[in-house]
Amino acid sequence: MTEETPGFEEKPDVPSGATPDDAGPKAAPSQGAAPAGDSSAQLAGLTAQLDQVRTALGERTTDLQRLQAEYQNYRRRVERDRITVREIAIANLLTELLPVLDDIGRAREHGELVGGFKSVAESLETVAAKMGLQQFGKEGEPFDPTIHEALMHSYAPDVTETTCVAILQPGYRIGERTIRPARVAVAEPQPGATAVKAEGTEEAPATGDEKDNGPEEG
Repeated sequence: MTEETPGFEEKPDVPSGATPDDAGPKAAPSQGAAPAGDSSAQLAGLTAQLDQVRTALGERTTDLQRLQAEYQNYRRRVERDRITVREIAIANLLTELLPVLDDIGRAREHGELVGGFKSVAESLETVAAKMGLQQFGKEGEPFDPTIHEALMHSYAPDVTETTCVAILQPGYRIGERTIRPARVAVAEPQPGATAVKAEGTEEAPATGDEKDNGPEEG
């Protein structure tokens, strides 16, 4: 058994020709700042990514604005269709009531609109008016083929144009929509009345006082 000499420390083997410092641990190389070329590349990459994000944001904003405009157009179209359907439904309902309103009008003309029947008739007319029903057609107004239907025709010397001289059935409209034209009797100017009127306006012959004086004798 070999005895160790007290106070003797073993030293690591050192290669020949090496200094003692070579035997110690090597220090880690110092970490300096990144090269300038790497920083420029990173900045360019971030700028490119930012441009891509901005482009995508602009596209999404445009899509959102287009969708919002389409939705607003859809809402307006639905509202317009709803109003149109409502007007058509009301017009169909009131068209079915026109014969009843005609009977009420004839009863009023003959003095038969009395008692409970009068109250019911006036209530019906009030409800129809609230729903937008308007009556039109008056005697003496010019004939308009877009709102009048001529059932009778005659000539009259006291009219200067085709005129409604009698209302056989009143017309009805809802707003600008005509649901029944006024059925009327019309009168036109008497044939030849214009020529007669023109002849009556000829100048009167000159009187004796207006005769030209002849030349004086010498």
